[in-house]
Amino acid sequence: MLKRSARIVAMALSGALLFALSGCASQEEYTPSLGDPQIAPPAIGQEGVLRVGVNTEKSPLAGRGSEKVIGIDVDIASALADELGLKVQIEDIGTDADKALEEGKVDIVMGQETVEEDGSIWHSEQYLPTGVVLFAKEGSNAAVPTGAVTPKIAAQISSKSAWAVTNAFGEDALVSTNDLASAFADLSKGNVDFVASDAVIGMYAANLQDVPVEITCLMDTASGYCVGAKSGDTELQEAIQGALQTIIGNGVVGVIEDKWLGGPITLEGIEKVEAKAPAADANASKGTEGDADAEAEGEGAAGASGGSSSSSSAATSN
Repeated sequence: MLKRSARIVAMALSGALLFALSGCASQEEYTPSLGDPQIAPPAIGQEGVLRVGVNTEKSPLAGRGSEKVIGIDVDIASALADELGLKVQIEDIGTDADKALEEGKVDIVMGQETVEEDGSIWHSEQYLPTGVVLFAKEGSNAAVPTGAVTPKIAAQISSKSAWAVTNAFGEDALVSTNDLASAFADLSKGNVDFVASDAVIGMYAANLQDVPVEITCLMDTASGYCVGAKSGDTELQEAIQGALQTIIGNGVVGVIEDKWLGGPITLEGIEKVEAKAPAADANASKGTEGDADAEAEGEGAAGASGGSSSSSSAATSN
């Protein structure tokens, strides 16, 4: 198992440079030798294969590059499959995880948010934390804004993060930008004190631009991404939970975070800023996306020179 994990680590490090989807370089596919399958039908739908659903509109968790599906979720799914002695097959299921599982199109789904717990889908422990946060320049030792002095906080226009800024510090604190690239450019130049963003998307955007950042505080309740499966499939649930704990414990997930985000995201112990401004017009301020989607679209698409380089087999999507 350690040898297999070491192969994944070495592979992920070799793909550490990040590029936009449109500029992804084509690289030789990594295909490790598999161990004995740890799970079989009927717990999974196809002998020797873990079929995994992702949403390719949720960059950098998943996106398209070099004519394949790539992203954090693809790499983690591939590591899970490898741990279970299975090949991996990636399916783009969009936002309808329930339907994909119910119809048997996939065995598991990635990128399920812990705040969406409703009983219809079993959720694993989270493999990646997130939440709206304030980023400061790394090493700046920026204090958490108190409201005594109005900070300058860049956020993408009409995003959940922009709403969080105005809700906590008032409209005068918000510096609206068209995309996160502009926000982090302003932070790097010292034009703003902070950038407000979803933690995962913000780390990815900052890493793409080589802007070292640190998380100063949370702007809402922390959540996270986890694996989903049909609620009644206990054999698969136990297998996925065990494999996930292994690849978290042996550092494989950490290497994948390094590859895509430039480092791990840690929200434990991070101070949360409470809302200070009236939220009467929250729906208007929040815009139409209501989540991190607008930030993902404004930042640009996901991609990596390594593609889905931690996969047990060539990732496919229909």
